[in-house]
Amino acid sequence: MRELAIVALAGALIALVILRALQRWWGSRRARRRAARAMTGEDGAVAMLEEAGFTIVARQARISWSPLVDGEPVATEVRADYLVESGGERLVAEVKTGAAAPELSTAATRRQLLEYRVAFDVEGVLLVCPERGTIQRVEFPLPTRPAGPRT
Repeated sequence: MRELAIVALAGALIALVILRALQRWWGSRRARRRAARAMTGEDGAVAMLEEAGFTIVARQARISWSPLVDGEPVATEVRADYLVESGGERLVAEVKTGAAAPELSTAATRRQLLEYRVAFDVEGVLLVCPERGTIQRVEFPLPTRPAGPRT
């Protein structure tokens, strides 16, 4: 009986090891597919942007930015897919692929574009979706508040 319990335990451990290996393989496979889709999207975005009259100024543009937390600067690095120019304007172009990411209703995308607008101090941001063939200019107008105390 004791030998049977040891064999069962060893079998369960082997099954767990195999299961973990399969999970890692499947996860890395998904990550590779996502990365390949993103790279294809970025290549398509360059062609779209240039065809639309934008000049690529920088790829994977990086900037150091220090937002203030309680008055103290917190150094961060912000990286955008592209800095582009057209008609004397400099803009950040962010490439998104997939079903939800290219939508401004996606909070993460909206926040990312707003961060780029502020951190890069550009005239605007572009949301580029090569899969849909769209380039959208996204503006972030400040809300107007009536004068007087806030309630």
